[in-house]
Amino acid sequence: MTKITGHRGARNLWPENGLTGFRNVLSLDVDAIEFDVHLTDAGELIVIHDATLDRTTGGQGAVRRLSAEDRIATRLKDSQDVVPTLSEVLEVLAPSGKDLHVEIKVDEVGKPYPGIAAKVAAEIERFKVGGRCHLTSFDTSILEDCRLEAPGIARLASVNRDWAQRQGGLSSFIDTVERLVDIVAIHHELMDEEWSNITAKLPLSRLCVWTLNDEGLIRDWLQRGIGHLTSDSPDLALRLRATLTETA
Repeated sequence: MTKITGHRGARNLWPENGLTGFRNVLSLDVDAIEFDVHLTDAGELIVIHDATLDRTTGGQGAVRRLSAEDRIATRLKDSQDVVPTLSEVLEVLAPSGKDLHVEIKVDEVGKPYPGIAAKVAAEIERFKVGGRCHLTSFDTSILEDCRLEAPGIARLASVNRDWAQRQGGLSSFIDTVERLVDIVAIHHELMDEEWSNITAKLPLSRLCVWTLNDEGLIRDWLQRGIGHLTSDSPDLALRLRATLTETA
């Protein structure tokens, strides 16, 4: 059965990557929860998707320059939540038993944060959730660092059309990451276009399709038997999965 992942918590239901969303998504029967981590110059691991504050918060500028004092004063848009730390997010999610997809991001110029893989892995181990985590990234150098620093934590590689082209094509990318990761997460448009080539290289259980929020698309990918499906609206994906299971 396809596993359903709540993307950035469940950002179509609650402000993305916020503690309110992470608390609330636990009431859904999701199989996994995905979120993003950056490293600030102050040394904090913080949970936010973009490398800048502008889109999702009331602040501006590069995430890495956010001081601890400014972080606790920087609210998410349409929310009273502030930008959380990784520790705060894990405090909410660790007791749940849910799988966690922890995406390690790059900075505002596209460069990996020095030492971030080791720091994220240390927090995951501190909360004793390594056995149900995937460390994820587009950047294979980050995934290599994850393998070096935390060989016991599973890994996931993400790719879309633009990133695949920069890596010499999707086939080349898959060949590069096939032994580096457990799951390859592919944008749904690229997955659809390259379906026969992808499934010739990897079993469905190792494939994740993202990010699906349209009922028709979700239904189609569930019917294909894809291993993992990521959605901003996991409530919809779960309802459709239940319906298809009942009629199977």
